[in-house]
Amino acid sequence: MTQPEPLPIEVLLVEDDPGDVLMTKEAFDDHKLRNTLHVVNNGVDAMAYLRKEAPYEGVPTPDLVLLDLNLPRMDGREVLAEIKKDDALRRIPVVVLTTSEAEEDVLRSYNLHANAYVTKPVDFEQFVNVVRQVDEFFLSIVRLPPL
Repeated sequence: MTQPEPLPIEVLLVEDDPGDVLMTKEAFDDHKLRNTLHVVNNGVDAMAYLRKEAPYEGVPTPDLVLLDLNLPRMDGREVLAEIKKDDALRRIPVVVLTTSEAEEDVLRSYNLHANAYVTKPVDFEQFVNVVRQVDEFFLSIVRLPPL
């Protein structure tokens, strides 16, 4: 018996590096990922997007957040803390996707209730593979909570 095709999900990428945004978009395109990727490039915009504040009224609630730690205006750690203390947002899975391999960043992210911590590879093919695996895991394996 074949598994039913998983439904596409809404993914919010919070990333300030244009190169990493482009690589993530290409990873979605290269692997024909049917998920919709939305992008904001700082922590303040991420929270406005998630709370559907101007100029993000009417945007879909993401099923998954891919969050960089080193962001302008409000860093990823602060964004993660805000998401996880907000009753309306805390069930959204957050994957920290960052260049930092620092043990303190890993521990702090999990202490703030990140759902996963992934270090970005610098090689494009490896980066694409990581994004695809994160996508497959949350799309095909994990059952996401209703929002």
